[in-house]
Amino acid sequence: MKKGTGQYICYIYCLLIISLSACSVYDRTSVKNPPKGKPFVFDNQVDVLKDQVSTEDAATMQQELGGYWSDSMNANRYRRYGFFYRINNPPVFDTSNITKTKKLMLGYMGSKGYFGATATDAFYIDSSSKINQQRTYVTMMVDPGRPTIIDSVSYSLPDSNILQKLAAMGQKDPNIQIGKTKLANIPISSELDRITSTYRNNGYYKLTKEDLVAVVDTNDVSLLKMTIDPFQQAMLLAKSASKKGKNPTASVDFTKRVYTDSTQLALRQNNFYQYHIGHIVVYPETRPTDIPDSVMTNPQWFPNKYTTKSGNITLYDAENKFNSKPILEHLFLRPHDLYSDDQFYKTTSNISSIGAWQQVDTKARVLGDSIVDLYYFLVPAPKYNIAYDFEVSRNTGEFLSQANFGSSSNRLMGLDVNVSLRNRNAWKRAIQSITTVGTGVELNLGQDNANNNLLQTFRYSVGQSFVFPRFITPFRLRDRTTEGIKSVLNINANLQDRRDIFQLTSVVGNWGYEWKHKNLLWQYRPLNVELYRLVQRKYLDSLIKLNPYIQNAFNTGTIISQQLNLSMTYKDRNHLRNMNYVSIGVEESGSILGRIKSLQDKFYQYIKLQAEYRKLIYISPKQQLALRAFGGFAYNYYGSGETGGSLPFYKQFYGGGPNSMRAWGLRQIGLGSSRFSDTSSTFRDRYGDMMLEGNIEYRYPIITIGGMQIKGAVFTDVGNVWNVRNSEEDPLMQFKLKNLGRDIAIGVGTGIRLDFNYFLIRLDLGIKLKDPARPENNGWLDIDKFTWRRTVKTPSDASVTLNNYALQLGIGLPF
Repeated sequence: MKKGTGQYICYIYCLLIISLSACSVYDRTSVKNPPKGKPFVFDNQVDVLKDQVSTEDAATMQQELGGYWSDSMNANRYRRYGFFYRINNPPVFDTSNITKTKKLMLGYMGSKGYFGATATDAFYIDSSSKINQQRTYVTMMVDPGRPTIIDSVSYSLPDSNILQKLAAMGQKDPNIQIGKTKLANIPISSELDRITSTYRNNGYYKLTKEDLVAVVDTNDVSLLKMTIDPFQQAMLLAKSASKKGKNPTASVDFTKRVYTDSTQLALRQNNFYQYHIGHIVVYPETRPTDIPDSVMTNPQWFPNKYTTKSGNITLYDAENKFNSKPILEHLFLRPHDLYSDDQFYKTTSNISSIGAWQQVDTKARVLGDSIVDLYYFLVPAPKYNIAYDFEVSRNTGEFLSQANFGSSSNRLMGLDVNVSLRNRNAWKRAIQSITTVGTGVELNLGQDNANNNLLQTFRYSVGQSFVFPRFITPFRLRDRTTEGIKSVLNINANLQDRRDIFQLTSVVGNWGYEWKHKNLLWQYRPLNVELYRLVQRKYLDSLIKLNPYIQNAFNTGTIISQQLNLSMTYKDRNHLRNMNYVSIGVEESGSILGRIKSLQDKFYQYIKLQAEYRKLIYISPKQQLALRAFGGFAYNYYGSGETGGSLPFYKQFYGGGPNSMRAWGLRQIGLGSSRFSDTSSTFRDRYGDMMLEGNIEYRYPIITIGGMQIKGAVFTDVGNVWNVRNSEEDPLMQFKLKNLGRDIAIGVGTGIRLDFNYFLIRLDLGIKLKDPARPENNGWLDIDKFTWRRTVKTPSDASVTLNNYALQLGIGLPF
């Protein structure tokens, strides 16, 4: 691209954006098939008065009330091509539909605790702005009034043990805060759900939410005789309180529903009885077409029978495909236990997570008024599965590509294939066995590297993993609150042969455990061993002499470490669509063996910490704001010898690429404000002991073509990579808090996503808004002097061309 062309493209693009943004939504909206000669609904707005509600609550109400227009009053405007809008077949405007809308909106306000709300409509018809169109603009003004506040809560329910548990849960995590919570659908329904769940987890198998009711009470004598519906009661209370000029309040009593219908009474008379587990029956070889009732009534289908010593757990099969032990170890309910919903569903999810069964069905049978038998029907997954993975990549870095140290091009094309064989039921114990074999080559298409051979690199790998569906420890562990328990053994060997440069051999093995407690997923590897051996060849020796930093990239050695990872996913309490993800990882090596002097220089001694937080906020059903923060720190506390000073490069952090700082290529950002790597003509990949990064991305729909959704995104990435220790090559590589403002890099950009539902292709364009390695303007981009590429001088006075942008191709979302 010629110098100066980039500026003009940028100016034209910005001018187009500004021009379109200056136009109102109405000017950018087209109407397809409007009614001829009749007014139609072109726009509808909701305006919530803020006299007695906060600005935040008013904004939430205004957004949610937009979904309560009656169908005949709703202008379904949708976005097209990013900036334009379209309304198809708009409804004819009819004032009678306003009354329907008011009813819907006031019902919504009542569900939020505003039973005294009012709604006033206004509209006007525009017949002049568009020929042959009578566009009607409708506004609904909603005055919430005063909310009804819950001033006391009581429980008129049986079982003192349950009442004690409800009181404890109410203190720890209350759904209703006395004197603060509004009498609204969500807190009342949430408390009814909690009561139901507490009963069902303590033996009340037949009890459902319909067996409970929330009754509203008041001290107003005129309102003592009221309907059982708490929200109709609240409406009367609100009207009574408004007459007195006070905030309406209500007392809520959760109690048993009284059935007057004899049929319902007969069906539900035992719902407040406790049930114990009687017999447990498992069919581990159920066929996909089998019907549970038919399986239970045809014992000849599965003639082999195994019964535990107690005689209360029985397994039936036909071909003896599975050992009973992994099944029995994943039963969270046992005979004679009180029935529990949580334990029942934990059993189902646990057996499903093993991987040996593709489907788990259940059935319960009640015996009398105190016993329930449980039946599990397990459909085996195919025992063997072969998967193939092909990958084509192009190396766009300057990674050991210059034997002649003059050319700056790099045309290495990588071709990789991996084949994995999975056995889902090794040794009949539901053990997952995964064997992986891989190979690959790197082709020198430009023949401008250390030699002119077409084949530059060969890669061979083999790996074996075993996943045991239990904790394998010297002592027995059994905890019915823990789910997804696994013991994992991994062994991987890899050989990478770079012709005339190096040969790297690695063997990695680890033993660990995985489990889940509530929404926390734990992974612990008490033993992780990594062995590396590097054979340097003639061209690598020459490169190290010219660029000593390359030696740090090949600081191989032995690692004996332990690793702990914790991750958690949860929803926002008040916005259930919004998702949060937190991950924390710790790895340490040498804390015990490193205290033995004779072993101190035999392997690495370090501590490594990293944490990540992600949040997805739904602005609307089709628009999201994605946030991410990442921090990592590693420190080698053995300061001398071959394994001292810094971590091995395969344990360090790096930034850039399609999932990190997208304005920089992979491993092409940092370290700090140093320009050492940018001005190198031989090696530009960089790794550091510390990393900070923050990302924000707005995602929006553009258009749907067939089954493919085209979406857009605008993003900002902030962060960098540093060394913890002072670097001899350049002190600017070291992290110092006082230099954080200077060292931070900022990239901005936009992207296109092609969403095929089952996978997503992403193309992002990032521009370096602030590049710490840019010497002029304190690293900030000068729009007036913007160019897509810039040229810098190396220490040997050679010229190296760097990009002010990066184009990233990725699969899936970046975070």
